[in-house]
Amino acid sequence: MIEPANPERMLALSYASEQGRSALAAVLALDDTLGQILRTTREPLVGQMRLTWWHEALVALDMAPPPAQPVLQALAAEVLPRGISGATLAGMIDGWEVLLDPDPLTRPGLEAYAAARGGGLFAVAGQILGATARDPLAAAGAGWALADLARHARDAAARLPAEMAATALADATRQRWSPAARALGALAHIARMDLSLPSGVSPPVGAPRRVGRLAWHRFTGR
Repeated sequence: MIEPANPERMLALSYASEQGRSALAAVLALDDTLGQILRTTREPLVGQMRLTWWHEALVALDMAPPPAQPVLQALAAEVLPRGISGATLAGMIDGWEVLLDPDPLTRPGLEAYAAARGGGLFAVAGQILGATARDPLAAAGAGWALADLARHARDAAARLPAEMAATALADATRQRWSPAARALGALAHIARMDLSLPSGVSPPVGAPRRVGRLAWHRFTGR
């Protein structure tokens, strides 16, 4: 199992069943890896080439064993046996590719990014964990992805994704999550708490109030 560095994410993962925890960690590790590409690449063409490599590598998991790359190996071992294809995982890359556009992001562009990255990830995770049709996976995933983008963007560029994230996360966190999917609900709550902080302020990860909020969600689904 790929262990996340963030203790609040580890807490959220602990809400998942033992069978689904490693698979969810692998999917989140993929997202972290794709995000690192965007954060460390200045030239859009280079970024596109690196994302294309990952797209092809994920699709190839459906046809051949994974290469000696930890994230790909974890996905092959933990996620594909649960009925998730490599091609489905590769669809998450469509969201990251939106961010390579040098022009300011518009609302339609942000919606496409949020649906492919966050919506795609939460849909896969929901299938892994056994979420129900009532779990607000699409809203939570979109809000989670938009909140992350807003936290890493400059002030002017962060305004629209922050507004969109706040709306989506308010919808996702006002509903009761099923026991099976509360790990994903916890991720939505973490994103909402992070989004409420002033720009430039690092989240107080592990603060008692935050941990208490996540514990309340675990027991109530709210």
